[in-house]
Amino acid sequence: MKSFGLTDKGAVRKDNQDSFIIEKCDARDCLIVALCDGMGGAKAGGFASRLANKAFVSHIYGKLTSRVMRAVAYPQLLKEACEDANGVAYEYSRFDEAYRGMGTTLVGGVIKNNGNGYIINVGDSRAYLMTPGKSVVTQITKDHSLVQEFIDVGAITKEQAKTHPQKNVITRAIGSDETVAGDVFTFTLRSDDLLLLCSDGLSNVVGDDEMLECAEKYHTPETLCRALMDKALSRGAPDNVTVVIAAM
Repeated sequence: MKSFGLTDKGAVRKDNQDSFIIEKCDARDCLIVALCDGMGGAKAGGFASRLANKAFVSHIYGKLTSRVMRAVAYPQLLKEACEDANGVAYEYSRFDEAYRGMGTTLVGGVIKNNGNGYIINVGDSRAYLMTPGKSVVTQITKDHSLVQEFIDVGAITKEQAKTHPQKNVITRAIGSDETVAGDVFTFTLRSDDLLLLCSDGLSNVVGDDEMLECAEKYHTPETLCRALMDKALSRGAPDNVTVVIAAM
């Protein structure tokens, strides 16, 4: 399995509060991927992002490499890892005044070498499944955001959501509350597919169809990551931008 990731502070922000991890797990023939977009000030947001990301991936890796764990229920494992990441970040926010109110989005999961994949998300960082050869792009995850709630009740359209003044307001975050519920999704990654994880720094300035157009031109995770990052930066990148891509 091939993978690559990039993160950039963008053209406006002074600090990068995004983070990502790509971890290969030979014990289970799988890849663990995770992406977080922090909030809560320069110091707190970046710390929440890195802290939750590491806790999430470490929990999964530890369980998958445990000698006593045989059969793996991946959806439950992702929920437990999400709860662990939330607990760690929440306790830090209570322990130190400098971290009060911090939080982070999270999107991540496991892709097995047979193509079976499992993703969990909290917040508005996204996972997409792309099949460039068939010109298909599908958003796997569903945002936990105010504008998504407006879309769900028919108050605004997806196009209107892109320019809505409250487009950056999320309704769930890792570390903001004592408990949080993540949504789990399953998918199949085939030989001609690409899995894309991204922060809203990409999805707010590059449309789904434009992501697909890039995927039709650039055929490896690295070249596609760089092309998507360049496109976001060329449009002023008002937020941090992070892109992670995996392929069979």
